[in-house]
Amino acid sequence: MNALTTLYTGLRSALLASALTAWVQAESWTVFFGTSGPGAEGIYRSTFDTASGKLAPATLAAPAGNPGFLALHPKGKVLYAVATLDQVAVAAGYRLGADGSLTLLNSSPIGDGGAAHVAVHPSGKFLLTAQYGGGSVALFPLDAEGRLGKAQLTEHEGGSRVVAKRQDAPHPHWCGFSPSGRFALVPDLGLDGIVIYRVDTDKPSITKHGFAKSFAGGGARHMRFSPDGRFIYLLDELSLTVTTFAWNAADGSARTLATVPALSEEEKSAEAFNSAAEILVHPTGRFVYSSNRGHDTVSVFQADPATAALKLVQIQPVRGAFPRNINLAPGAGWLLAAGQDSNTVSVHNVNSDTGKLTYQTKGIINVPAPICILFVKP
Repeated sequence: MNALTTLYTGLRSALLASALTAWVQAESWTVFFGTSGPGAEGIYRSTFDTASGKLAPATLAAPAGNPGFLALHPKGKVLYAVATLDQVAVAAGYRLGADGSLTLLNSSPIGDGGAAHVAVHPSGKFLLTAQYGGGSVALFPLDAEGRLGKAQLTEHEGGSRVVAKRQDAPHPHWCGFSPSGRFALVPDLGLDGIVIYRVDTDKPSITKHGFAKSFAGGGARHMRFSPDGRFIYLLDELSLTVTTFAWNAADGSARTLATVPALSEEEKSAEAFNSAAEILVHPTGRFVYSSNRGHDTVSVFQADPATAALKLVQIQPVRGAFPRNINLAPGAGWLLAAGQDSNTVSVHNVNSDTGKLTYQTKGIINVPAPICILFVKP
């Protein structure tokens, strides 16, 4: 063995050892839980170990009324919540401390009732909230420190009226942005589709641009883009289905591809109430997950990254009740499921080859009425 070979072998071994060490090294993340329901007092905080899958007991981080959904500023220094403060429905910003503490930065009234979802634009210049009851989208400008300005409301109109009482009016349920940030997308349960807005970051403002029609009577709820930005996976709340779209990034349009059930008709009929709640896409693009309230499970799909075709491969019990939210931990090795009615958050291991879930034994903690899970790097 010559000197060059010896050097190469040594370097290779050192690199492999370093990579292995990094892979097995425990990494702790701060986890915040948005809550809504009896016994909940605000935003709760825990820590999660991505090596062991251990979730620490949760403690109250910031008092607030029903701080349901949470979002993080792109700079990672401010956490936002849609909540009630002093009996007023607001979007609130909290300064995030190095120790995971939250200090109220400021809040701004929504002006159209409480919001069901919140998302911050990648530029950090504004955030959006979706008002299910009010039928509107609110834009809040953000200053350099992340403080919220006055809300600018945009109303949705109409209703598909396929499902009585649920679809007689618009009900925006989620808000987010295209990978480029040029478009905002708002699934509307009452309209059975996604309202698409063009974004102007300079003003900032949003302008109605288009509409992607979904499954009739499905009740569009939440959506996610594929990692490559070519496809949209839309969760239909009322029909418990996933509708896929091909996304055209150039002109901001979406073409319907297929609709796939998350539960069989027999499984849905076994419960008096069933409702789809959250959808996730694995960072590899090979797996999709959706949560089923009533049935209290997570549906696991294998996805074709080239076509967005879905195949249902598992229905995993969450070991809790009414999973309104699920989220993948950083690294996507674990899935956490929030049981709103059971006051629990459970941990499930993700098989990297199949995407299937395995419950982490004793992997459950108590959180009052959790409905949102947000990971933050400390």
